[in-house]
Amino acid sequence: MTGESKKWLKFRIATLLIFFLVLFIALISRAFQIQVLSGKMLKTLAEKQHIKTLQIEPERGIIFDRNGEKLAASVMAHSVYADPSKISNPNEVANKIAPILNIDRNTVVRKVSGSKYFCWLARKIPPEQVSKIEALNMDSVFLIKEPKRFYPNGELAGRLLGFVGLDYTGLEGLELKYDNYLKATPEKLTWARDARGSRLYPRVEKAVTQQEEGYNLILTIDNRIQHIVESNLTEAIKAKGAKGGFVIVMDPKTGEILALADQPGFDPNKFSSYNIGKGKNKAITDCFDPGSTFKPFLAAAALEEGIVKETDRVYCEDGTYRVSDRVFHEANRKKYGTLTFHDILKYSSNIGCIKVSERLKKEKFYHYITQFGFGSKTGIDLPGEVSGLLRAPQNWTRVDASTIAFGQGVSVTAIQLITALSAIANNGLLMKPHIVRAVVDKQGRIIKKFETTPVRQVISPKTAKRLTAMLKDVVGDDDGTGKKAQIVNVNVAGKTGTSQKFDFARKAYSSEKVRTSFMGFFPAENPEIAIFVTLDEPQRDKWGGVAAAPVFKNIGEQILTCFKTDIKENPFLVPEEEKKGNVKLKLVSAPQIISTQVDTEKDTNEPFMPDFRGMTIKDALKKAREKGIDIKVTGSGWAVSQVPKAGVSIHRHRSCAVSFSAGH
Repeated sequence: MTGESKKWLKFRIATLLIFFLVLFIALISRAFQIQVLSGKMLKTLAEKQHIKTLQIEPERGIIFDRNGEKLAASVMAHSVYADPSKISNPNEVANKIAPILNIDRNTVVRKVSGSKYFCWLARKIPPEQVSKIEALNMDSVFLIKEPKRFYPNGELAGRLLGFVGLDYTGLEGLELKYDNYLKATPEKLTWARDARGSRLYPRVEKAVTQQEEGYNLILTIDNRIQHIVESNLTEAIKAKGAKGGFVIVMDPKTGEILALADQPGFDPNKFSSYNIGKGKNKAITDCFDPGSTFKPFLAAAALEEGIVKETDRVYCEDGTYRVSDRVFHEANRKKYGTLTFHDILKYSSNIGCIKVSERLKKEKFYHYITQFGFGSKTGIDLPGEVSGLLRAPQNWTRVDASTIAFGQGVSVTAIQLITALSAIANNGLLMKPHIVRAVVDKQGRIIKKFETTPVRQVISPKTAKRLTAMLKDVVGDDDGTGKKAQIVNVNVAGKTGTSQKFDFARKAYSSEKVRTSFMGFFPAENPEIAIFVTLDEPQRDKWGGVAAAPVFKNIGEQILTCFKTDIKENPFLVPEEEKKGNVKLKLVSAPQIISTQVDTEKDTNEPFMPDFRGMTIKDALKKAREKGIDIKVTGSGWAVSQVPKAGVSIHRHRSCAVSFSAGH
């Protein structure tokens, strides 16, 4: 081989080595890019192609009333989904599925055609639809169980409880406020697909977090008081032709809300059929002029500051009084001459209150208004609370100060009024209102306990007692404006109120559209129950003493009757003593911790009637067979009520009538 040939061979070999070296480096670089730099992104793309993940919401915690009655619970319901990759004829599937699910067939076609591997057809359907879907035995349509929120009592406390969406997240009321406690971390159902798109085995990935289960809520609400309140409010709205109304019942010593009703009603089982905002609780979210229900707080300030005594006499100008360019009149064109301060409150004199406020001065009056909590949120544990409207005193004209004295020109909420009134009933001590007693786990262990919270001492106990005596005569005397709120053998302290609503079109207060109210507490000597009632735009009897006071009376009497005759079954109100016609009631203050286990099965040999509510017909029949109970079924869906109720002895009741509802 010549020298040139050797050089050429070496050159070729060197060239090949360089080529392979460059190729090797390129392959290594590409592998590094794929495996390291782009590995995470490519892995994600591969998982999207081969792995499908479906989030499964766990059961939410149960919401109980103070005595262990279920107000909100979870039941398992079936949802329907399809695998479009297995559907060759969407129209055929739609023709079979749409009539069963009561949906438009074009909707089914659109869902199936618009997805590749997965699409929902219907969520949380009633049991009767499940059996029909199963009977089709289609290899492209599947059923999966999901928890569905269920409210056994329908509209009862509906606005208070709120509701959850399809993703099982709280959207209103307590469901929203305590969503973080009620909702656990979701589980994931995943299944893989091979290169041909065929589905492989599914698997469930459990949530591994600090909160693997939803916690339960124990409320301050008493289910029976809530029912009393709602039934009386509904009847009054109908009788007076009102647009609506709300009632709050509070324990003035603790700030616990015993009932809170806002009518017209709202059924959280059917939240999707209501307009947006219909689930809001107006007793918390709406503000209004309080009218004469504001006068006790002026009286409290005047008594506390010592500018007036009950027996002081004030000339009320025979019903006409000019302040600057404004002429004021008494309500209903009454004409009072000279009245004592006691009678100014008893007869609800506007002019008398204006003159007392002039003595008090606007800065002092404003101070006490804010001390009672007006102009700021009470802090109640419900979403959407507003603070009302209260201008600073430097912005008050003489006319403003006069109108605020009898409850115009200031906006308040119902929760503010009942909380402020309760401070008078509680020896001048303002309490923070609350509606949840405790958060507990599934075994009943306390996760968080909500203690009674004093806010501030607004007036002295002595002033509170003096004012209570005056408010007692507003109701107790036959010529008092609140006489229709009298309860036999129980002393009631209270105040009526009728406020004109502002007409924004005319930019003036309306003489036709009014809000009538009554607020009071009893027994006056040792208050245990405080109630605020208001009716919105009644068409008949447009005065608080005529329209709202009788509602207070009916509610109060029924509460007393209910808890005097049902002591053994309900520890909420226990009569300590009855003497001289005055009933003394004692509230149980310690939270009753409820376990989700069926608590009707006591540690005893005596069997008890189970709680069927929330069960499907199939589960209820199975439970009844286990207990040897004859069960009578009406309706379909999930159990909403039963007779007899859970907990009674089976020895006395071997049969049970259970009503079911789909609760769409």
